[in-house]
Amino acid sequence: MKTEKSHNLFERAKKVIPGGVNSPVRAFRAVGGNPLFIKRAEGAYLIDEDDNKYIELINSWGPMILGHANKAIEEAVCEAVKDSLSFGAPGEREVVMAELITSMIPSIEKVRMVSSGTEATMAAVRLARGYTNRAKIIKFEGCYHGHGDSFLIAAGSGAITLGVPDSPGVTQGVANDTLTAPYNNLNAVQELVAANKGQIAAIIIEPVAGNMGLVVPDHDFLQGLRTLCDNEGIVLIFDEVMTGFRLSKGGAQQLLNIRPDLTTLGKIIGGGMPVGAYGGKKEIMDFVSPAGPVYQAGTLSGNPVAMAAGLAMLNYLNTHPEVYTQLDAITAKICEGFEKNLRDLGVKGTVNRIGSMFTLFFTDQKVRDFETAKTSDTALFGKYFRAMLEEGIYLAPSQYESLFISTAITEELAEKIINANYTALKAVLQNA
Repeated sequence: MKTEKSHNLFERAKKVIPGGVNSPVRAFRAVGGNPLFIKRAEGAYLIDEDDNKYIELINSWGPMILGHANKAIEEAVCEAVKDSLSFGAPGEREVVMAELITSMIPSIEKVRMVSSGTEATMAAVRLARGYTNRAKIIKFEGCYHGHGDSFLIAAGSGAITLGVPDSPGVTQGVANDTLTAPYNNLNAVQELVAANKGQIAAIIIEPVAGNMGLVVPDHDFLQGLRTLCDNEGIVLIFDEVMTGFRLSKGGAQQLLNIRPDLTTLGKIIGGGMPVGAYGGKKEIMDFVSPAGPVYQAGTLSGNPVAMAAGLAMLNYLNTHPEVYTQLDAITAKICEGFEKNLRDLGVKGTVNRIGSMFTLFFTDQKVRDFETAKTSDTALFGKYFRAMLEEGIYLAPSQYESLFISTAITEELAEKIINANYTALKAVLQNA
């Protein structure tokens, strides 16, 4: 596999971009080697600058649910571009988008467009604090909600210990208002709430975690959070930047039958373009400026080109529910094939899946939180990642990420992925 052009681009990039990449996980540091620079993508494939072609299982971290370069989305973008790339003023498309989102996700009565998932989560937390007149929030170990200061907090030494900054530049003051609990541990959350009575504004969670690898919540856990928030006047925020419109047309909350107070959404509502949104109960959303006192603004919010792409995407998903049945079946086939390969080769591993999201963890433990996820053999994953690249399969370059299947993955491609997995695992064992 030739990588000369990618190598040269990386060397150039390191001179002008911190670490040579514009998002840390792209640097391949967790798996070894240098990143591949992508030239184009189509359907189920990525093509790098050296013209290597890969079946890919990231799909821009989730939103390319219909595969890359979908014709309907491309046509919608091309048509919208004729009217200008940006207005900085209201337009019809953002109204139609808001109407569509509120019709597809019952818990969202009003919605505000923003420009990224990070912006959505930051705004949702500020709104919850303004609405409740409380300062503290609870987040969960291993859940990622973007790079806002409030979210870059590691757990302390105990369930009731205040957080500490997890990145330089995050102040201790911010950390003091962020409490951290283990995922799938309702008792720990109850202890935090009891120890901070009347001070918790919001609990924010990925209803299905995708940033410690794919971890499925216990149903009693989410229902317990809902009950706790109801009893204590806490705003429950579901971060559905990854899961929104992917696990069902109503997101993870529809699939799991739990309604949050606020929901954050990401780039799937832009067909993969840079966009986000947050929405929820009318009485909470009406606290957002100019209707209410909580300020939030953005020149590119409701960008007409992103809205056009997102409308093409969501309208298709809304009118073709069979997409989710198809995705579930193909993903189940791949995961079952991976599990069989692990058994046949005697490799310690476990596969977590829900709908069209999954992760292969290199551990023999059941992964249900960040602590069990961290029992994975990350060195083995790095070797496996590189072996899969050699087999023409492009995975997320980290053990602690979810993979995403698109409708472009056919039965034939699923078989290729399963066979590549077997060959890669065998090669790793032989070179151990």
